[in-house]
Amino acid sequence: MADQNHVVMVNIVTPDGVVYDHHANLLVASAIDGDVGIMASHEPLIAPLKIAEVRVKRTDNPHHEDAIAVNGGFLEFSNDLVSIVANSAERARDIDLRRAEYAKQKAESTIKTAEEKHNVDDLARAQVSLRKAVNRINVSSHK
Repeated sequence: MADQNHVVMVNIVTPDGVVYDHHANLLVASAIDGDVGIMASHEPLIAPLKIAEVRVKRTDNPHHEDAIAVNGGFLEFSNDLVSIVANSAERARDIDLRRAEYAKQKAESTIKTAEEKHNVDDLARAQVSLRKAVNRINVSSHK
């Protein structure tokens, strides 16, 4: 394991439990206000997250980066501990690509129907579903 003075602990949790728990040299996430990179000794931070990929450069394999599809939530960093709390999150290796592609097609169909019927509520929900599906598809390519 790497020198404990230069690592952060990364925890990603959802209502279903812990999705990710590792030591890392670097974490990159997409906050609402822009991308944030966190290394050891970073200033404390709390940031709301976008529906996007979180990348983690682990200490046990410096040539590998873990990718996790995070669907919003928030990130907190303090005392070399990154905690991400999200409604849902999946590691690249756990994503069912066929299911994600089906969700994408279904969301695109719902968007088309909602636009034709001028249903703004269904349109907004379908656009979020589409962003989640596209995020999962993109992250799945990092297996």
